[in-house]
Order: sequence, then structure tokens, then C-alpha cells
Amino acid sequence: MSVVEQYARAHILTDTDGPDEDGGAVPVVLRYDPDDSSRTVSVKLPGPGPGSREWSFSRALLEQGLRAPTGTGDVRVWPCGRVQAVVEFHSPQGCSVVQFETKTLMRFLRLTYVAAAEPVAH
Repeated sequence: MSVVEQYARAHILTDTDGPDEDGGAVPVVLRYDPDDSSRTVSVKLPGPGPGSREWSFSRALLEQGLRAPTGTGDVRVWPCGRVQAVVEFHSPQGCSVVQFETKTLMRFLRLTYVAAAEPVAH
């Protein structure tokens, strides 16, 4: 099975890392590795300085959140209008609210299902 890694741009609407965040588009990595878990996706956001922050959560949560608000705890997802979706990440350091184009997340989800359906090579 293949790893799916999709680079995207998203808007950080709120972030507790500091006032330098301007809400502009930032590079984000969407990742799915069926060898790690066939039901989990991850989102890597740029962090302050040289670091980054990564959250892993249920692929079903992402899919459901494109249609209706869903999630509790560390990750919540909801549609925002007709063409955008919001993913809210909570950590001990605070909360990041990130806005994506829905078509970007839908394309990523389609790729994950194709990768999960690939036969395992022997």
C-alpha cells in the first residue's frame, strides 16, 4: 500500500503561537500511511521557528466533518460555507483553527481510499 502525502495551503484563523500569525495561507502537509493505521490521517502545520506541529486523527472524522460539525477533544471539523472546511486542533499550548478548501480535503480523502484498496505486494 502506498503512502499518500499531499501538500496544500491553508489559512490559520487563530493560533496561540503569537501575534506574528497574520492569517495568511501557510503550507500544510496532509498524510496517510496505511501501514501505520488504515483509519488515521495526519495534518502537519508549520510551527514557530524551525519546528512544526502534527496531529493524527480518524479519517472518518475528517470525512464526516466535511458534511456536518463533528469531533470532540483534540480535533474538531466542520463545513464553513459551500467551499471551505475548518479543522480545529487543541493542545496544551492552545488552539489552532485552520481553514481548508473543501475540494483539497476531498481529493486527499479519495487518494487515501485508493491507497487503502491497493493490493499488498508479496
